[in-house]
Amino acid sequence: MLDREGPVPLYKQVADLIREQIERGELKAGDPVPSEAKLERDYDIARTTARRVARELREQGMAYTIQGEGTFVGEPGNPRAPRKIPVYQRIAEEIVERIRRGEIPPNRAIPGEKVMMRQYGVAKVTARQAVAHLRDQGWVFTVPYRGTYVSSPEKWPDTESS
Repeated sequence: MLDREGPVPLYKQVADLIREQIERGELKAGDPVPSEAKLERDYDIARTTARRVARELREQGMAYTIQGEGTFVGEPGNPRAPRKIPVYQRIAEEIVERIRRGEIPPNRAIPGEKVMMRQYGVAKVTARQAVAHLRDQGWVFTVPYRGTYVSSPEKWPDTESS
């Protein structure tokens, strides 16, 4: 699909593919543009190339970026599609389900950052957000230089009210 040996830079080729999705209506105004991590996986490109894709789409007037939220189709001010649950929260929810089912018992380590990064195709910061979210809720505790472990059940949040 991508011409890796030709004269057109990869970021321009990927940006053109996304522009075509926008023109066909597959991506609508307010929809998120695929994340850098997704572009890396889908097109086997470097993070810096993926970052350049978003810049190219902005320069073409096809997208805009909101710091900390992502890049969206259209112009700034367009209503955005309803937000999905952030990826880090979905990862945390999956780990909570594994804890509830007893797959990861108390005082046993949850998957580490590298495992989460590989399993979910996310950046290190997203894996860390998932762990921080679990810790904030009381599901886990972290031992420096050792890992993050499941808390004892009495420290778990009251699941009846959540």
